[in-house]
Amino acid sequence: MEKVENGIFVSVDYKGTLQNGEVFDTSSGRQPLEIQIGAGNVIKGFEEALLGMSLNEKKSFNIEPEDAYGQRDESLKRVFARAEVPPEIDLQVGQIVGIRSQEGQQIPASIVQVDDENVTSDINYPLAGEVLHFEIEVVGISSTPTQDPDECGQGCDCSSCGC
Repeated sequence: MEKVENGIFVSVDYKGTLQNGEVFDTSSGRQPLEIQIGAGNVIKGFEEALLGMSLNEKKSFNIEPEDAYGQRDESLKRVFARAEVPPEIDLQVGQIVGIRSQEGQQIPASIVQVDDENVTSDINYPLAGEVLHFEIEVVGISSTPTQDPDECGQGCDCSSCGC
């Protein structure tokens, strides 16, 4: 297997940064990210950039919001009365909380503003609207998975990282 193509498993070392240089994700210090090309487990632009790459090849590229997490939607901000939150809960700007949808689902939301009367939450994905810059290196190409699917190597419980 010489080149990355649909259906195969690829292990990638990567660093993702925003336009201001802030690192939002990296495999540094962790196991490389392993994905099956064509399975749709990563953002479209990331998978497309891998196609045709060779083992040990490095690449830098940008992904526009449309091929990543989409544009921000300001209608996804919600204002609710502070009185609706139990007084023992100390909400802080930047905190991620679970908000219950009308259908009863828990949706993660970021707290963007808190005052004595109101709380403003935002359910946009945190990277929505951002141009993402990646530096990647293909460190493995295989016809079968090389990592345990229950252990993503990302130092998490796999329920929050999306792996």
